[in-house]
Amino acid sequence: MATQILMPALSPTMEEGKLAKWLVKEGDEVHSGDILAEIETDKATMEFEAVDEGKIGRLLVPEGTEGVKVNQPIAELLGEGETSGNGVDIPAAMQSIKEAVSAEAKPGGEAPSPQPSPSAGARGNDKIPLTPKGGEGQGVGAPKQAAASKDSAHTEQRVFASPLAKRLAAQAGIDIAAITGSGPRGRIVKADVDNAKCDGVTSKPSKSTPAASAPAKAEALGVAPLPDARLFYKPEDYVEIPHDPMRKAIARRLTSAKMLIPHFYLTIDCRIDELLAARVRLNAQAPKGEGAYKLSVNDFVVKACALSLLRVPEVNASWTDTAILRHKHADIGVAVALDFGLITPIVFSAETKGLVAISNEVKSLAERARAKKLKPQEFEGGGFAISNLGMFGIKEFTAVINPPHAAILAVGAGEERVVVKDGKIETANVMTVTLSCDHRVIDGATGARFLQAFRTFVEDPAAMLL
Repeated sequence: MATQILMPALSPTMEEGKLAKWLVKEGDEVHSGDILAEIETDKATMEFEAVDEGKIGRLLVPEGTEGVKVNQPIAELLGEGETSGNGVDIPAAMQSIKEAVSAEAKPGGEAPSPQPSPSAGARGNDKIPLTPKGGEGQGVGAPKQAAASKDSAHTEQRVFASPLAKRLAAQAGIDIAAITGSGPRGRIVKADVDNAKCDGVTSKPSKSTPAASAPAKAEALGVAPLPDARLFYKPEDYVEIPHDPMRKAIARRLTSAKMLIPHFYLTIDCRIDELLAARVRLNAQAPKGEGAYKLSVNDFVVKACALSLLRVPEVNASWTDTAILRHKHADIGVAVALDFGLITPIVFSAETKGLVAISNEVKSLAERARAKKLKPQEFEGGGFAISNLGMFGIKEFTAVINPPHAAILAVGAGEERVVVKDGKIETANVMTVTLSCDHRVIDGATGARFLQAFRTFVEDPAAMLL
C-alpha cells in the first residue's frame, strides 16, 4: 500500500502552512534526505526533506496551496512494486477545496459545494477525506437522488464536522454551527474548534453583516465587541488586503499577550555621548575586506541588555502556571521589521559574544528573516527582546511583550537635548528607553534595577569589559 507523505509540523506552534513549491514531480525516485518541497509558514519558508525512499506517486496538493493543515496528506510515496491510483481525481478535488476556501475568505461569501470528479469512484483513501464520513454527507459517487432529496434549507442547517471537533465543541460550550470549517468541503476539524475557543465564538454570526470577532474574555469584562470596520465604509471606498499567515499570527499572539499579561512600563533616559564616541573609534579601526564590520548603536544595546540580565537575573525569566523559569543565558530577541510583518530572531548567549560577533549575527539574522529563510529554532524561545525604532526618529514608545518573554525594551532615537548637570545647562545626546514588564514575573523595583544596570553600561561602554 502506498505511503502517504503528510504536511509536516515545522515548528511547535505550526497548525497550517502554504505548500509554496514542489521540488519533485510524479514518478521521481527519492531517498531519505532529499528535498521534496518548500513549505511556507507564518514566519519562514523551509525545505521539507524525505524520511523514506521510494518513488513519488501522486502529488495530492498542488504547489501554491495555502492553509494546508498539519498532517494532511500532500503526496504518495510508492515502494517497490506498488502502484498509485484509488480512482479519485485529486487535482480536481483539490481545486474544489481551494475554491471553497477562497469563497469562505470573502466577507459574507458562501463556499460552493465541491462536485466530485467524474472519475471519482467509491474507493478512497481514508486519510484523505474528500467528503465527510459517518453519514454526514454524500460520499464520492453517491447517487444523485440522495442529494436531490435534501432541500436547500435543510442542507444549510447541516453541520459537517469531525467527531473529535464535535466533542471538543460540546465540552467547551461552543455552538459548532458558528464555526467556519477549514477542512475539505468546509468540514470543521479540531484546529477550528481551538481557534474558536480563542475567538470566543458562541453563536452563529448573521449572514447579512460581516461577522465581528468577540473574545469571550471581553464579554466577561463587560466590553462590547468591536464592530467590523466594513460597516462604516462603502465597498468602492477601500481595497481589501487579505490577511497572510504572518499577520494572522501577529494579531493572535499579541492580542493574547495584551489580554493575558499584566503589563507595566518603566522609562529612563540614557546619555550616550561616550557610546557614540566609542562607536566612531571602533568603526574607524575596522579592517577592510575579510573581517570588516560596522557597529550600530543597537549592537551596544544588545550587549548592554545581555550584561544587565546577568546582573539582574530576575528579569531573565518566563512565566508558567506552576513556576517561573529562570534562564541561564541571555538569549535576546531583536525585532526585525519586514514588508509583510514582524519577526524577532534571537541572539543566543549574547553575554558571551563581543560587539563584532553580535553585529554580524544580527545582520545575518535580519537578512535571512527578510528572505523568510530563518529556521524555527532561530526565532522561537529566548528570554528577552529589544524593539528599536530609533532609526525612524521615534523618541519614545512602549512595546508589547512577546511570550514567553517577561520583558521587552523599547529603544528610542538618540538625539541632542538640553540637560542640566551640576547646576549647569548643557547639551547631550540622550536616548529614551522603556521597559515593558510582566508583573507576574517582574516587580517594579526589579525592573528599575535592570534599567539602572542598563544605563550604567550604555553611558560608560568600558564597563562592559568588567
